[in-house]
Amino acid sequence: MLPHRPNLLLPFCLAATWLIWGSTYLAIKFALLSFAPYVLSGTRYLCAGGILLAWLKWRGAAWPNWRQVCNAGLIGFLMLTVGNGLTCVAEKTLDSGATALMVAITPLLTVVMSQFMGNRARLLEWCGISLGMLGVLMMNLDTGLAADPQGVGLMIIACIAWATASVLIPRLDLPDGTMSPTIQMLVGGLVSLPLALLTGERFPDTPKPEAIAALAYLALFGSIIAYSAFIWLLRYTRPALAGSSSYVNPMVALFLGWLLAGEAISWPLLTGMCIILFGVALIGVAARNKT
Repeated sequence: MLPHRPNLLLPFCLAATWLIWGSTYLAIKFALLSFAPYVLSGTRYLCAGGILLAWLKWRGAAWPNWRQVCNAGLIGFLMLTVGNGLTCVAEKTLDSGATALMVAITPLLTVVMSQFMGNRARLLEWCGISLGMLGVLMMNLDTGLAADPQGVGLMIIACIAWATASVLIPRLDLPDGTMSPTIQMLVGGLVSLPLALLTGERFPDTPKPEAIAALAYLALFGSIIAYSAFIWLLRYTRPALAGSSSYVNPMVALFLGWLLAGEAISWPLLTGMCIILFGVALIGVAARNKT
């Protein structure tokens, strides 16, 4: 997944993180009809990581050294066990659009953390991030986050964990190529499933067909394709561009909610979407030449 000509793959990786990840919030909702949150998260990443590992070993990929495995495991724990796991827990009470709106704070957290590690954000990046947050606030005038402080608190922790991992990835010695997200998904799954058992979660006896289909979609498209694309973006582009999916995902999630679940899209939502798109464009301009 990590090519020698990154400029050619950039639009495809952005499309994967913007569009596919935007659809995963609704997919999680469908999967939660039968699967408990950490059972869902653990099964998703263990299956995806196992498939990728089998493919890599079939191609003769070498196993990385122990330090690289530990570093990749740390990223997997932060992003997948904490970040995605808590997102699944929050979606039990928050709707998919509201959850996606909460995730939009992640790029701001990422850039702020990068500031403390010497990666100074450019003016255009700050402008783009500010516009993105303004767009999210505009959308919340219509949608709003449900009166669920526990769900909101879980999403804030999830966003902090994801932003922390995003800042660490370019600074850690990680396995080459697709082996890095593979180990991250394996660790995320291997930690999540015991956690599910410890918290009383169990596999369903007769899961609904739509929940099974949603789980398969999350593993194949949300994890193997989109997550690998995100790791590539973090290693080859600036943090603000890699995290721009957090601004586009709410638009996709809200559109799918309108299309498939009958949720209304009003003028505040449309205005917020336009502001967000302009903010993402500014981030893209600032990220053209990585420093």
